[in-house]
Amino acid sequence: MSGILQGSVLGPVLFDIFINGIDSGIECTLNKFADGTKQSGAVDSLEGRDATQRGLARLEQWAHLNPMKFIKAKYKVLHLGQGNSQYQYRLGD
Repeated sequence: MSGILQGSVLGPVLFDIFINGIDSGIECTLNKFADGTKQSGAVDSLEGRDATQRGLARLEQWAHLNPMKFIKAKYKVLHLGQGNSQYQYRLGD
C-alpha cells in the first residue's frame, strides 16, 4: 500500500507544502481548502474587476505548472449589489 494514514499530521503538512505558492501574485483574498479554493474581493471599479480576472488567470497558470486541474463545473461567481454589471469572468479558455 501507499499513501498517508488517515488522521496523520503528515497529510495536512504535505498538502500545505504542495499548495504553498498558489496565492503568489494574487491581489484578492484567497481561501484554501482541502477540496477547493475560493477567491473573493470587492469589485467596485474596473481595476477591481481586472484584479479579479488576473487572479483567476494566475490560478489557472499555477494549476498548469503543477499537475492539477480546477473543476470548472464547480466554478461560480456571486454578484452582489444593485447596478452590478454582471461581468463574465473566465477561468482558463
